[in-house]
Amino acid sequence: MLNAKQVSVIGLVILLIGALFALDIKGLVKEEGKEETPAKEVAQVSLESVSETAKMSLNANLAAEIESLENAFKNAGESEEQITISEQLAQKWDDVNQPAPAAFYSEIIAKAKPDYANWLKTGDRFTAAYQSTQDTIVQAGLVQKAISAYQEATKLNPEGLDAKTGLGIAYVSGTPNPMQGIQLLLEVVKVDPKNIKANTNLGLFSMRSGQFDKAVERFKTVIEQQPDPEAWFYLASSYENLGQNEEAILAYQKAKELAADPGLTKFVDQKIQALKK
Repeated sequence: MLNAKQVSVIGLVILLIGALFALDIKGLVKEEGKEETPAKEVAQVSLESVSETAKMSLNANLAAEIESLENAFKNAGESEEQITISEQLAQKWDDVNQPAPAAFYSEIIAKAKPDYANWLKTGDRFTAAYQSTQDTIVQAGLVQKAISAYQEATKLNPEGLDAKTGLGIAYVSGTPNPMQGIQLLLEVVKVDPKNIKANTNLGLFSMRSGQFDKAVERFKTVIEQQPDPEAWFYLASSYENLGQNEEAILAYQKAKELAADPGLTKFVDQKIQALKK
């Protein structure tokens, strides 16, 4: 979870408000006689393409440093040295908040050293990548990479809840059968009823499908374990959509207190004033 005090004003507000609408989540409430959501077009994403795009956001020194490592990676061939360089590149890309190229290098490591932890890390990096891109076609390709990584992890450890959670989120976020993902997340909370990530995402998906009463219960569970501003904000929004304004105001105030962020404070104060009318 984020340390909200370390997030910029714009970033925090985008995180709290935009996350609800960042992913194309359809078909969460299955209606009788309704066709499945058609599959998205999937781009052929590659290490080279995401690396070139990511380098455009870096300053010249950082870009040159990464290019030097990339050249060393190419010259190393399939060797232990290449794995070492892959680890360095994955970390470098993580350090500059570029999860897509980090994920591809993580995948190289996982293929060379196929254990649960490596495949889980790869899936998590691809998840961060697809959740941060605005290109829906590229996003679909990254979702499929995340699914593949989590599937490899679950083969190695079928009981691993983190991989099952990531897989469930990916299925909901970018496949024509989101209910498959919801079922996986429900399996996780059946084993671990207080699982923060599974409950958070089930809550978000409930909001997206208009099931705000279910969302309230999910976010309450999250807050019991980890009372951060995000969970309080989502709880407040769920209450607001249910018309429970007094509860919404209290939850918005709690989000504001915990975030201690001027941008969010202004936004929440406006929300509260509107709810009091």
